[in-house]
Amino acid sequence: MKKILKKILKVVPVKVRINKFIADSGFASRRKVEELILEGRVEVNNTTILSLATQVDPEKDTVMVDGEKIKPKRHLYFILHKPKGVITTTDDERARKTVVDLIKTKEKIFPVGRLDYDTTGILFLTNDGDFSNYLTHPSNFVTKEYKVKLNRPLESNDKTLLTKGIKLDGKNSRFQSVMAKDKSFLVWAVKTNEGRNHFVKRMFAKIGYRVTELHRISIAGFSADAIPVGKYIEIDEKELKKVVKWNE
Repeated sequence: MKKILKKILKVVPVKVRINKFIADSGFASRRKVEELILEGRVEVNNTTILSLATQVDPEKDTVMVDGEKIKPKRHLYFILHKPKGVITTTDDERARKTVVDLIKTKEKIFPVGRLDYDTTGILFLTNDGDFSNYLTHPSNFVTKEYKVKLNRPLESNDKTLLTKGIKLDGKNSRFQSVMAKDKSFLVWAVKTNEGRNHFVKRMFAKIGYRVTELHRISIAGFSADAIPVGKYIEIDEKELKKVVKWNE
C-alpha cells in the first residue's frame, strides 16, 4: 500500500490558479490578468478559458495571452545581513547604496519590509509578492526578535510596562518578551509580532528611552547572524516552507 501511495503522490500535479501563474510571470497584475481572462484573451493548451477558477500545471500546461507564451517565473529568496548605512529600498533618489545593490542577481527583487538606515540584521529580499505579503501583513503575527541598545539602563518597572502594554497609536501595544543581554541593563533582546513602522524605537521612546543601536536578530525563526555583515545567502523555497507557510 505504501508503495502505491508513493507512486500516486509522485504523479499528482502541482497546480496553481491561472491568474496567479500569469501574474507571477511578471506579465501583468492579478487584477489585469483577470480582465484578460474575462475578455477571452487567455488560452490553456490551445483552448480559450473564461473561468477565473481555472488551474494549471506550470510544468506541463501551455499558457498563452494574446498569442504570447507565458513562461513560469522562478521565485528567488535571499537572506541578507544588512549593514549600517544602506537604504532598504530598490532605488534611492540621492544615489545612496541600497540593499538590492548588495545582491548579485539579474532578476528584479525587492526587500521584504524595512530596516532603518542605521539598523542592522536579517532582511529578506525576493521577487515573490505572496511571501512578502505573508511576512509583513499584521494579521499573520510573524515574530521578530531585536537586540536593542539604550541610552540609559532600563528600569525594572519600565521593563514590566513594555511587556504588559502601553498606549501607542491609540492602542495597547507590548513586546512579547524583554530580556537583558548584559549586566549594565543597556542591551536588551525584545520579541514582537508587530509590523508597525519604527515600532521598537517608538515603544522605548514612549517611556523615555532612546535606542542608540538596533539589530534584528531573527524573523519567522530565520537569522542572518552567521552570515558576514553585508553578505547574503540564497534560500530554497522548500527550505523556507519548512518554517514559513504562506499562501500559494
